[in-house]
Amino acid sequence: MKSFKELVASFAEVFNVSHFPKEPAGLYEPADYFLTIGGKRIRPVMCLMGNELFGEIVPDAFHVATAIELFHNFTLVHDDIMDKASLRRGLPTVHTKYDENTAILSGDVMMVVAYSYLNKINVSYLSKILGLFNRTAREVCEGQQLDVDFERRNSVSLPDYIRMIELKTSVLLAASLRMGAILGGASEGNQNELYEFGRNLGIAFQVQDDYLDAFGDPEKFGKDVGGDIRQNKKTFLMLHALEVANTQQKNELLSLMEENPADKVERVLQIFRDCDVDGWAKSLKQQYLDKSMKHLEDIAVVSSRKKPLRELADFLIQREH
Repeated sequence: MKSFKELVASFAEVFNVSHFPKEPAGLYEPADYFLTIGGKRIRPVMCLMGNELFGEIVPDAFHVATAIELFHNFTLVHDDIMDKASLRRGLPTVHTKYDENTAILSGDVMMVVAYSYLNKINVSYLSKILGLFNRTAREVCEGQQLDVDFERRNSVSLPDYIRMIELKTSVLLAASLRMGAILGGASEGNQNELYEFGRNLGIAFQVQDDYLDAFGDPEKFGKDVGGDIRQNKKTFLMLHALEVANTQQKNELLSLMEENPADKVERVLQIFRDCDVDGWAKSLKQQYLDKSMKHLEDIAVVSSRKKPLRELADFLIQREH
């Protein structure tokens, strides 16, 4: 059994090559550029882990993992355009370095090449893998649209927000694990448990991300805190604060979101603390993490084989500040 870090290194060896032709350079160079920005490669490695949970990693798992990573990067290129983001991981985004039309096409071609990798796998698995991949790709688009819709809405319920996060973030983590499990010969029951492990872990991760954006240590978190507050994002924290705040606090939150004063972040954080939003968020994260670990426990393989997945959960979640 390989550790999470070892699997990251194994995937990097396979993935860190050019996946595109040289010409036309205007199309493929930006795609190559974006992939060299890097990233944690969590989703493709989850595919390898899903396979290894049930047996030796098969070559097809690397084809599927590559397709997953190309799809994920396609979504990031397009997300950056939609968010008007100028930087990703400290480097210029594709539409900033080149232009929007180039970024749209370069993202599109990543998606096309992702399917060419799926087409390399053993035909006996192709229908199941393709069906899950397509469903997940559609769900990610649905989640992104809900995120856009929520920006225009005055109120969003917590269940609606969790559903959006599930579609936008969690389903790809869950499906990556399940695709690996399919290739590893897992039973339907074990595939379902593994999928639910990934889905709940993804929600816990997003709750934590919202929490760290507000309450994290900037040096450890890697970016300035309060970005979501400045952008008036309807995060878990803001939705809960608006739900539990008294009339005065609620009115102040709403006016801060409209007026954007210089001390906005500090004032919003004070209301969050007064409403115990930080304690509530930690508790919510733990609820989803506990659900996730229960599904991992219920997978019918020997406990020692689950160690890399426990390491993954630690890597994603155990960052308090």
